[in-house]
Amino acid sequence: MTSMAASATSVALLPSKLVFRGRFEQSRSKFLTPTSTSSFPCHSISISSPFHRRKPFGIQASVSISDPQVRTGPDDLVASILSKVTGSDRGVLLSEEQHKEVAEVAEELQKYCVNEPVKCPLIFGAWDVVYCSVPTSPGGGYRSAVGRIFFKTKEMIQAVEAPDTIKNKVSFSALGFLDGQVSLTGKLTALDDKWIRVVFESPELKVGGLEFQYGGESEVQLQITYIDDKVRLGKGSRGSLFVFQRRV
Repeated sequence: MTSMAASATSVALLPSKLVFRGRFEQSRSKFLTPTSTSSFPCHSISISSPFHRRKPFGIQASVSISDPQVRTGPDDLVASILSKVTGSDRGVLLSEEQHKEVAEVAEELQKYCVNEPVKCPLIFGAWDVVYCSVPTSPGGGYRSAVGRIFFKTKEMIQAVEAPDTIKNKVSFSALGFLDGQVSLTGKLTALDDKWIRVVFESPELKVGGLEFQYGGESEVQLQITYIDDKVRLGKGSRGSLFVFQRRV
């Protein structure tokens, strides 16, 4: 998966007091029913967890939309949600109604989520943060109305590395000519089949030729609500919705 001090935001990028903080949300978020024909592979993996339950693998889902004669599947829903968030500056440019539309598609996609998404190997890899329902959560003060005047976000990337490492990075241009980035490295722990917790080390800030660490550890919690080979959806502990798109 908000001034310049480390607090927490979801499995996401920098501390909410600078960027993502470790939760996908400024305070606590710091990352099934009828049968689906979804075909993406998802064999179990092991992430450190206090829970030891195992369930048989299965993908279950149902889609209910306004026209009962029309049915759609996860591929169509993924294409729909990406079309709604692309070019939105990670949600900043969307209206309230458009945010609602994104949430509706995400809710339908959730019905197609695998039973134990935290054990799905598709979680690994590099992901772009392409949307957040609270636009200032991924980026903190840099993403506020005033912050965006001085800082242009270039990339928001989350890399999930086996077995349990998360590396988050936000790169930006300050005043149009000074490049910088903030990065976090954290350890991931599964809380149950869908929720994960990440404890991040102190963030690193690089601006021009300067490089230093500041603040302390931060913690995030995120529910994985859908994952496939293209996108991952996450919901913070206070309900912020995140859309990640796999980097190619």
